[in-house]
Amino acid sequence: MSKKRKIKHILVTGGCGFIGSNFIHYLFEKSDFRGTVVNVDKLTYAGNPENLHDIALRYGNKRYFYKKTDISDHTSMQGIFEKYPIDTVIHFAAESHVDRSIFGPSDFIQSNILGTFTLLEVVRKAWAGKKHVLFHHISTDEVYGSLGDTGHFQETTAYNPRSPYSASKAASDHLVKAYFHTYSLPITLSNCSNNYGPCQFPEKLIPLLTLNAWKGKPLPIYGDGQNIRDWLYVEDHCSAIWTIIHQGQSGETYNIGGDCEMTNLQVVEKICETLETLYPLKTNLHVKLLKSKIQNYKDLITFVADRPGHDRRYAIDFKKIRTELKWEPRVNFDSGLEKTIQWYLKNEEWINNIISGEYRNWIEKNYRTR
Repeated sequence: MSKKRKIKHILVTGGCGFIGSNFIHYLFEKSDFRGTVVNVDKLTYAGNPENLHDIALRYGNKRYFYKKTDISDHTSMQGIFEKYPIDTVIHFAAESHVDRSIFGPSDFIQSNILGTFTLLEVVRKAWAGKKHVLFHHISTDEVYGSLGDTGHFQETTAYNPRSPYSASKAASDHLVKAYFHTYSLPITLSNCSNNYGPCQFPEKLIPLLTLNAWKGKPLPIYGDGQNIRDWLYVEDHCSAIWTIIHQGQSGETYNIGGDCEMTNLQVVEKICETLETLYPLKTNLHVKLLKSKIQNYKDLITFVADRPGHDRRYAIDFKKIRTELKWEPRVNFDSGLEKTIQWYLKNEEWINNIISGEYRNWIEKNYRTR
């Protein structure tokens, strides 16, 4: 294990997205970090500065700085490194939705591959000759492909991406590792399992089906619903990243898992059961207004045609980070799911802004000149 790093000035890319915004909250509210954060986000459809509105109010222009720019813009990124004494980069920025990559892969190539390349080039030149710096790259277990009924992804598992999304992330992973070997750029890399929690854009499984059930809408499940994923509560993911950037060995990859394999059908059934506990169907005005005759949230489950290239099973072996860095997840799925659903039920305005597209108008009004 390397000596614990001293981290003072962090650049977070994609910090207005789901995991990035949760990580920035973690830094300011749950960690011992006392330095500054520069958040770079170009605010694509899933980037929402409302996720960090409270952080901006409390720490803005003192310890927290937001820059609306594209990581693919070399000149803009170079200017940020010239202005701020950044010693650590945490690279979240990426297009991440598999379905969108199937129907529109070009954005994934541009952001995930070319964006990462541009950022690496800027960092390599800005940090030339510097010590005590680190580039941490966030990746996914999807780069490993699909598992059978047994076995787990390990850090040494050969890459076998099966969608434009996972292929673009695999390419960015290889670039990051190449910059370590070719240019001696200090890097660490993490591949995580499926995240869930507050502020996730409502196109992903858990927020989408939570909101559908709450509104009495169908709960579509691809294929037979037996595709298996490992689930990781987003705050646990944030604590793992914090552990890696402090203690991880430069040049190493660390898998981050939740030790929670579930089929998609099991996840949806858990959503229905938790929602029934928190917001019983008989008291749900949304369902009553639809004059629905359903007796249970599970009655809304419907199976639809499977998506192309739908990997059957992912499962993460995170023994390396557990044994070497003494990290492990703390939030079990039942507890994490309840926290997540409660957050969505309590943040209807945020949800309505997202679904209606009004948050885009808010962004245009507040960030048009930045």
